[in-house]
Amino acid sequence: MPAVSVIMPVYNVERYVARSIRSVLEQTFTDFELILVDDGGTDGSVAICRSFDDPRIRIHSQKNRGLAGARNAGIRVARGALIALLDSDDLWHPEKLARHVAHLATRPDVGISFSGSAMIDESDRPIGISMRPALRDLGPADIFCRNPVGNGSAPVIRRAVFDDIAFAVERDGVAETSYFDETFRYGEDIECWMRMACGTSCRFEGIPGDLTLYRIVSGGLSANTDKMYEHWQRMFEKVSHMAPDLVAGHGHRARGYQLRYYARRGVRERQGRAALRSFAAAMASHPMMVVEEPKKTIETGLAALAVTLLPGLF
Repeated sequence: MPAVSVIMPVYNVERYVARSIRSVLEQTFTDFELILVDDGGTDGSVAICRSFDDPRIRIHSQKNRGLAGARNAGIRVARGALIALLDSDDLWHPEKLARHVAHLATRPDVGISFSGSAMIDESDRPIGISMRPALRDLGPADIFCRNPVGNGSAPVIRRAVFDDIAFAVERDGVAETSYFDETFRYGEDIECWMRMACGTSCRFEGIPGDLTLYRIVSGGLSANTDKMYEHWQRMFEKVSHMAPDLVAGHGHRARGYQLRYYARRGVRERQGRAALRSFAAAMASHPMMVVEEPKKTIETGLAALAVTLLPGLF
């Protein structure tokens, strides 16, 4: 059996999927299987997947069920004791798997190993922004408020942790094991991490380095920000039931930092008014962020104001 199962959902990503697959096949740690989940797309992505001749690749096809549904399908057929997630438009550093496998081998109390991520554009060019979160001494409040895992292409997770949070969903009259909540089209990552943080004894811990290249595709922010926040609110409500004391003590902080994230996205997308609204709401929810993270918070507010008032300069 392979040591690691890499799960890659594939849906209408013909521009990027070959590079993502190559970034897995070029890993210095080679004891893995790569499960490509064909999620019912309509472009040439799956033909590109089939063009790779490597015995470690398996292709699983299904009707479109979204990112969470594709990950669930991949995890169900995975054979590795470790599960690594990679979205089909992101890339990995060649040492990523090796370093996470070594980390988990020496830290049996850690269930979720993650790393920082550097952002790239549509042409793989760095855009000069990295997610470099806190790596150690993390509790549920840290996951809730700051989501140090960052994105779905960053973690390597013990299969046993997924088994601990598994739940059954009836589909076509048959009970099916799920791990990610398929009713979420946005925020399915943090919803899953919070069930791990609140419902298991596993620990989250990061390792140094930007080992994931996380792709930022421009456009579409104004069309989906409301939906993103709607799904985040649903996650918030679920956590309220799972861990009411956590939400009572940290809910305002979690909301504030989430809204500041939307503001920063708005700045990157040159959506000034949306960015300014999100920033104002963030400060109303958790004004102490200007003390906790003054540089980043002040920069976000000034940038949102500048993009709103002086759009021609950006």
